[in-house]
Parts: sequence; structure tokens; C-alpha cells
Amino acid sequence: MHRQLLCQTYVYMQHSCNICMPCLTYCTSHVCLARSDHFQEFFQAAKGTATALNDRRSIDASEPADAAQPSSPTEAAAALEPAAPTTSATNSADPTPPAQDAGSPQAQANSVEDDPQTLRQQQHEQAADNGQCDLQVRFADVGCGFGGLLVRLSPLYPDKLMVGMEIRDKVTNYVIERVSALRREQPGKFNNITALRTNAMRHLPNFFLKGQLHKLFFLFPDPHFKTANHRRRIIQTFLLAEYAFILAVGGMLYTITDVQELGEWMRSKLDAHPLFQRISDEELDSDPAANLLTSASEEAQKVARNEGKTFRNVYRRICDEDV
Repeated sequence: MHRQLLCQTYVYMQHSCNICMPCLTYCTSHVCLARSDHFQEFFQAAKGTATALNDRRSIDASEPADAAQPSSPTEAAAALEPAAPTTSATNSADPTPPAQDAGSPQAQANSVEDDPQTLRQQQHEQAADNGQCDLQVRFADVGCGFGGLLVRLSPLYPDKLMVGMEIRDKVTNYVIERVSALRREQPGKFNNITALRTNAMRHLPNFFLKGQLHKLFFLFPDPHFKTANHRRRIIQTFLLAEYAFILAVGGMLYTITDVQELGEWMRSKLDAHPLFQRISDEELDSDPAANLLTSASEEAQKVARNEGKTFRNVYRRICDEDV
């Protein structure tokens, strides 16, 4: 059984063979996108962008000299040597350490160290508090298609990492090549977007930490017109619990479709969920991402050419205490 890969953006990138979890059907595709050259390029570019932003933010910051600099190499070497532990006669006689209370700060610290996910979350929060650039993926476009939304969002949010998730292999490869071409044509830009091939309906919670995402997009999803196939729609009551888990409090969930029945379906499911609150059209006028829903993606452009009607629904993830 394969295990998930922990990438440099601290996002769980799952093997495309889809056998990383028990009881999943084996898929014939064995290409691990997380190890591809494009992903390595994405992570290195994102890391370089973050370093540049952090350096630029700290130009005017002054660092206090808290400790005196060593005057000689001997003093510097001595400072690096660990101090010898001092033990009393009582401690030396009894080498067994005292038992720690489960509620003590030391015991809680040890429990955090034993939980890698909690430790990574605290590291990111500390980095954000120190004004460092965010290295976690914050925007996810589920069913990104040909990547039109990602390309439009990239210059609007240059300090946010975004990922497009697509189930079709050839379409995913096209988005990857498109982003690579844009980076070559415009050096220094589009370093914060990429795409990966996965079945988001099955594996979305495996990619993100709790409360990691700020924006989650579902643009023109498959309507699955037959009643027997309604269970395959991407907006379902049981799936909304997963979306609420990976969305931060105050995060936004965007949906749009050109099928009225599907639009009413998605709205009814979201209205009934206690952790999502509908956002009015007046409030969305000041949201740059919401204004792109009707024009950014290739599907939206096709609907506009055919003078079709769209149905947009945007919701905010609310706090559990507000329920």
C-alpha cells in the first residue's frame, strides 16, 4: 500500500494510481504527478517567490542585537558546544524520570511533536505571525478544466498558492504545459499556480489540512442529468462536510453553472448545511474572484458566446459556534 507524499508546500500529494487508501479501486494510471518535473518547478518557483517577498518585507526592519558577537573563532566554537548536564546526587541515584501529568505543558508539547499535522499547522501559523510568505496552498479549483480561472487569479493574488484539480489526464497535462509556457513567456509570473490529476470527489480531504483553504471553486460541474446519477454530483450533503473541514472559517465556496436545475440543487444543499452561509450579490461585487466566475474559465466563455444564462451561488464557511 502506497503512502501519501509530503511536498514542499506541505500539501499531501496523492499518487495518481489511487491505491493510497484502503478499499479503493486500482487504477491503471501509475504516473505520480507529485514527482514530475513540472511539480518540482512549481515548488522551487513558489519557494523563490516566497523568499523574495520575505526579503522585500524585511528591508526596512531592524534586527536588535540581543547577544554579543564572539570575538574569536575559539569563543564561537565554545558557544556552539552543548552545556554538560548537571545532576544532583538524588537524581543520579534514581535514573527513572518522574511521570508527567497528562495535562502538563510538557506533556502537551510532546503530544504535539507526536502529531506531524498539528506541528506543521503551528509552524505555518508562526510563519504568518512573523510576516513571512504563506507556503500553503490556499485556493483550489475543483474540475479546473483548461485552467482559465487559475491563469486569471494568479496575478490578482500573487502571494497565494493555487492548485487546479482535474480528473482527465490529457486536460491536466494541457494545463501543466500551459502554465509552463506562461512562465517562459513572462518570467517571474504564474509561479503560484499548477494542476494535478486526481479524483477530488474521493480524495479531496487527503490533500489539505483542516482549515487550510481560503477559496474553493466549483465552476460548471457535470450536471449528471439522469436521476440515477445525481449521487455523482460534486455538491452533495455528505461532501459538504468535507468542504467545511478543509475551508478556514470565513473561507469562500464558489459555485456557478448554466443549468438551472443544477443551480437550484446546489443552492438547496448549501442552504441546508449549518456551516455555510449564503453571500449576497451586493457583497460579491467587491470580490475580484466572484467577478471572474462568469468570464474566466473556457466553459464560462462558451456560455457567454451562446448568450446563455448562469446561476451563481457563493457561500461563506461560518464558525461552528455560530450554528
